[in-house]
Amino acid sequence: MHQPLISILIPFKNTAEFLPECLQSIINQSYKNWELLIVDDGSTDESFKLVEKFINNDSRIQLFKNNGSGIISALRIAFSKSKGELITRMDSDDIMLPNKLEVLSNKLIKHKKKHVAIGLVKYFSKTGIGDGYSKYETWINSLTLNGTNYSEIYKECVIPSPCWMIHREDLVSADAFNPNRYPEDYDLTFRFYENSYTCIPCTIVLHHWRDYAARASRTNPYYAHNFLLNIKLHYFLKLDYNNTRPLTLWGAGDKGKTIAKTLIENEVPFDWICDNPKKIGHDIYGVVLKPFRFLKQIKNPQSIITVANTEAQKQIRNYLTKLELQPMKDYFFFC
Repeated sequence: MHQPLISILIPFKNTAEFLPECLQSIINQSYKNWELLIVDDGSTDESFKLVEKFINNDSRIQLFKNNGSGIISALRIAFSKSKGELITRMDSDDIMLPNKLEVLSNKLIKHKKKHVAIGLVKYFSKTGIGDGYSKYETWINSLTLNGTNYSEIYKECVIPSPCWMIHREDLVSADAFNPNRYPEDYDLTFRFYENSYTCIPCTIVLHHWRDYAARASRTNPYYAHNFLLNIKLHYFLKLDYNNTRPLTLWGAGDKGKTIAKTLIENEVPFDWICDNPKKIGHDIYGVVLKPFRFLKQIKNPQSIITVANTEAQKQIRNYLTKLELQPMKDYFFFC
């Protein structure tokens, strides 16, 4: 079978503790035709010198420094230096399973372009995995098992940032790492969705995802909820919002308020409903909140649902199903 060159892109910053294990997991891959473009994003520890030692032993590794700042600019540098027919990302603190590149590339070769190959992931940590990350792992893997990742794209990022692979031409068509929007992995996932790239199902764990206190997703403000909501609403209004239908916003918690404020700023009309008797009838940002029963008066609405409670979400989904409304067309869960 043809073995195309795979370009692996890694931005890193102060991960000297984890880089040896990460790099060794790449070197140990069963698939050998790869190049690694690894970019220092302003490290102040021994990370750069550590990678230099690996370069001396493996010519497939190329090391660069980021003149700007941040993951996006580092990824741009890495991609600009790459030559691979297939492109994948990796995090400098994670571990590839030995067959990761082989499995993902075989899937892309079989299914050809307009597809994204994804693998199952497993979190690990010296201190144990918290309930939130455990639930996220279960959720994202359940989507990948069936290739239904886009079905819940407005909840969280549905493609694990360090465990996907795509044809170079398709990444370019999706505008690669050019948009300056964070979180960059979530934004790229939406652009895969926008371009109708099919997610290829996978039943194999291919990536070990490390969790620790200084991990970027825990410490970088770009990964906070307000940035997530901004991306969700940006792409909803661009891709799925039907301005010929009335829009309804469910829930008046922090997320609901943030979305309401943004809708008002974008001059998007909406009805706002909630089940909190202390808020019903009150004016927030110039919009009076109405009870759920008001839904019966709205003809053919689209709904953004920001209700976070799991049991309440089940009840809402059952209610909407009885009305023969369809997810990702008539209603969208934003949490």
